[in-house]
Amino acid sequence: MGQTIIGRKYEQAELQHLRESDSPELVAVYGRRRVGKTFLVREFFQNQFVFYHTGVSPLEIKGKQLTKRQLEEFYVSLREYGLRDICCPTSWPEAFRMLRQLIEKHEGTEKKVVFLDELPWMDTPRSGFVTAFEHFWNGWASSRPDLLLIVCGSATSWMEDTLLNNKGGLYGRVTYHLKLSPFSLKECEEFLKHKKIELERYDIVQSYMAIGGIPYYLNYFRTGLSLAQNIDRLFFAQNAPLQEEFNRLFASLFGNPDDYKAIVKLLATRRYGFSRKEISEKLGITTGGTLTKTLNALTASDFTTSFVPLDKNKEKYYKLTDNFCLFYLNFIEKRGTNDESFWQHSVLSPAIAAWQGFAFEEVCFAHSRQIKAALGIAGIQTKVSSLVITGDEEHPGMQIDMLIDRADRVINLCEIKYCNQEFVIDKLYEEKLRHRAERLRELTKNRRNIHLTLITTFGLRYNEYSGRIQRTVTMEDLFA
Repeated sequence: MGQTIIGRKYEQAELQHLRESDSPELVAVYGRRRVGKTFLVREFFQNQFVFYHTGVSPLEIKGKQLTKRQLEEFYVSLREYGLRDICCPTSWPEAFRMLRQLIEKHEGTEKKVVFLDELPWMDTPRSGFVTAFEHFWNGWASSRPDLLLIVCGSATSWMEDTLLNNKGGLYGRVTYHLKLSPFSLKECEEFLKHKKIELERYDIVQSYMAIGGIPYYLNYFRTGLSLAQNIDRLFFAQNAPLQEEFNRLFASLFGNPDDYKAIVKLLATRRYGFSRKEISEKLGITTGGTLTKTLNALTASDFTTSFVPLDKNKEKYYKLTDNFCLFYLNFIEKRGTNDESFWQHSVLSPAIAAWQGFAFEEVCFAHSRQIKAALGIAGIQTKVSSLVITGDEEHPGMQIDMLIDRADRVINLCEIKYCNQEFVIDKLYEEKLRHRAERLRELTKNRRNIHLTLITTFGLRYNEYSGRIQRTVTMEDLFA
C-alpha cells in the first residue's frame, strides 16, 4: 500500500487528467531539489509503471566514465522491468530502442506510464542523450496514444532550457509541464499532523523560516521534541542530517557549484537584493551570457527571485528567497559552533531575533497569494516587491518591506513585523509610517492611493496610533 500524499491537490488532479487522456503525453515535472517530485509521481501512480528509471547522480560517478555508467544503470532497470535477453547498450539510441521494445511487450489500450527520473543527470557531456531522446519521442512515442511519458528533474534550468524552451527537435513537444513548488504553511501543518508532530502555528512559521516548505527537511522532524530541539537535531547535533546539505544541494544541481554559491552568499548579505550590475562588480563576473545563465538557473530552481523595484528604471534586482539557504548561511557557515544545543541556548539572542525579522519577510513573500486573498484583492493584477529609497540632505533613507502595486491604482505599503504578541504602534513608529507614505506618494507623483498595511503574527493592538494602519493581515491568514 502506498504512502499518503499530503497536499498537492492541484497536481494530483492534473496527473489524473493526463492518465485519462486519449493522446500521447510527454510531461515534464520539475522543481527545487528535495521538494517531493519523485514521491508525488511514484505514490500517485502507486509504482505501477511499465518502466521506471532514475539517472545516477554525477557526484556518485565523478572521475569515472559518466556515459558508460549511466547506460549500465539504464540496462539494469530494463532487465528489472522484464527485458531480459539483451546486452548492455553502448549508446543512447540503442538504449531507447530497447525501451521501445520493452513498451511494445505490453498489450492493451490502457495508459502505459513510463517514468524517467532525474533526466538531466543522464545527459552527460558528449553522450548524445538529448538527440536520442528526441528521436525516441518524435520517431515513435509521439504516435502512441496509450503512452504517458513522465520526465523529472531537479536541475530546473536544464529542464526549462532543454525541454520546455528547446529550439530544436523537441520544440513544442512537451504536452504538459508541472512545476512543483515548496509546501505552503497550510501544507506543512498537514504534513506535520500526519506525522503526529504537534506544533503550534507560531512554531510552524518559525520552522518555515528555517527550512522553507521542503518536505524532505520536514520529514526529519521527530515527535515529542520541541521546535528548538528539532532544529538542533537537524543542524547542530553530531552528524546532523542537514549540516552539509548546502554544499550537497548545489553540487547535485550545477556543474560549477562554486559560481552559484558565490552569488547566493552575496545575495544573503542584503535583504532587498542586488542589481545585476552590482553582482557583476562585487564578484568580478562579466555581465555576459554566463552571468545571465547562472542567475536564470538560480531563479528557476527557486533559490532566488527577480523583480524591478518601483523606483528603478526597469533595472532588475535579484534577491535570495530560499529560507534554508538564508538559515544555513547565517547560522551554520557564518557562526560555526560545537554547541549541539545551539538553538535551544540561543533562541532568545539578538542575532536570532534579527534573523527572525527578515526570515519572516521571506515567508510573507512566499505567501503573497494568501496575503492578497486576505486583503480581498485576489482577482486584481499586482506586482509584489520590496523597496529601498536612498536618503539625501532633506530626507533620510528608508526601506519598505513589501509593496503590492495593484492594477486598480492602489499600492499596499506593507510593514512586516514578527512578534510573539500583538504588535503595538507608538508615536515614533506612527511618524515613520506617515513619512514612508508621504515619500511613496512623491515617488508615484500622487498617481496611486497608498494603503498602509500591517502583516504580523498576532495582529495589531489598538491604541491612539493604530488608526494609521488601514488593513491588518495575521499569521492565521497565511495558513489559508
